[in-house]
Amino acid sequence: MQDIQTVFNEIREMKKEMKGIREMYKDALSQTDDYADILEKAKELRDKKKAIEGRVQTQMGKSYEKYEDLKSEVLATEELLNDIAMTTLMDGKTVEVVDEFSNKYEPTYVVKFKKTNSIVTDEK
Repeated sequence: MQDIQTVFNEIREMKKEMKGIREMYKDALSQTDDYADILEKAKELRDKKKAIEGRVQTQMGKSYEKYEDLKSEVLATEELLNDIAMTTLMDGKTVEVVDEFSNKYEPTYVVKFKKTNSIVTDEK
């Protein structure tokens, strides 16, 4: 198995290369004839879409507010479910749930790295 730091460094290098290519791609797009016009039209359509959505949400009133409340509640409950699954897993137990159709679900775990504000210094 490879060293975690080596793999992390490889990912960082690939992301740097991707960033350079993405910038070249954006430059090439900006030099294309119709691209700026299409971007402007897309922005106008997005604005119209948002206006329509806002109008319909207002018309729906309490029903839409209930939707938004449920959406927030689902996110909070999913976080609780994740916490329970992690605790159960750390206790060495199997983690599994079943829906109303007897379909079994097992969790998938994701590890992400977040930059901290500390800097590592090698003082030996």
